[in-house]
Amino acid sequence: MGATRTPRGRWIEEGLRALAAGGPEAVRIEPLAQSLGVTKGGFYGYFANRDALLGEMLDTWERAVTEAVIEQVESGGGDGRAKLERLFTIVATSGDEPMRGIAIDLAIRDWARRDEAVAERLRRADNRRMEYLRTQFRTFCPDEADVEVRCMLTFSVRLGSRLIAAEHGDHSRADVMALTREWLLR
Repeated sequence: MGATRTPRGRWIEEGLRALAAGGPEAVRIEPLAQSLGVTKGGFYGYFANRDALLGEMLDTWERAVTEAVIEQVESGGGDGRAKLERLFTIVATSGDEPMRGIAIDLAIRDWARRDEAVAERLRRADNRRMEYLRTQFRTFCPDEADVEVRCMLTFSVRLGSRLIAAEHGDHSRADVMALTREWLLR
């Protein structure tokens, strides 16, 4: 009986974890194999080289933060507010999932500052996310400027809230996030 092969998706997940932890320089075949408890030979059964892995990692991330989230939100039906509520819940509970967590999002943003091809993928993903937000906010906000502000605030809170260490007086962070959510959906 032959050895069980490590699935392709595990290499991609481990690559995304390494990227989140140390940037693109941390995505190296030998350390990934060690983390997976396998030899690096299995890597070449799936990927021609490290660049091929990096490309598939970006493809996987882009799909996970755009179409997969949108499909999950849309599957529950409802009006724009209901969909945004569901989206906010999905985002709040994604934590540091290897595909959708904030750590990978921030790592890709940092990488995009140094690599124009990554920057283009990031723009495409961000534009898709913003357009989906616009579509939902437009269902109850007739003013386009208001729609754009709500979209920008929503996206900014998603990216920045974990980077802010400030305290909120008598409110917990969870309270402030709930109030922000309420305000955005009014």
